[in-house]
Amino acid sequence: MKVILLMAITLDGKIAKHTTQLADWTSKADKKIFVAETKKAGVIIMGKTTYDTIGRPLPGRLNVVMDLEPKTSKNIPGSLEFTNTPSKELIKELKDRGFKNVILGGGATINGLFLKENLIDEIWLTVEPKIFGEGLSLFKRADVDLGLELIEVKRLDNNVIHVRYKIIK
Repeated sequence: MKVILLMAITLDGKIAKHTTQLADWTSKADKKIFVAETKKAGVIIMGKTTYDTIGRPLPGRLNVVMDLEPKTSKNIPGSLEFTNTPSKELIKELKDRGFKNVILGGGATINGLFLKENLIDEIWLTVEPKIFGEGLSLFKRADVDLGLELIEVKRLDNNVIHVRYKIIK
């Protein structure tokens, strides 16, 4: 199974100014890629804070929300599942359920957890023409030193770039 981290970032590498910021600062081109790729994979993994900023399950794909206390939230079979299953086990469970790819959709803590555990195969970033200066980095609590191999660079519109990297393992 391939795990793809799919995020929008500012030019200075921030995914948000703060934990409650909506993703309304990203371009239409980014949103189009996000919807297409998450629906194509059929499953997206995110943290509880990210889910709370969205406020609802994303339609047309399984939303898996990593939550320290999943019993306090209500699952919707086939659409929304809250779990505290360790990340390696979660990936195995999703593979056993027939998923070929999974999209990792943040936030910084979940991204860092998966990176630190060497579970991310590719990183796909939409670089938005913004600078936040302060804010949430792409990864939190992940002291790593990994090499990347460029797969592709696309110009999405006049100001937006989409890059895809493979993590060298």
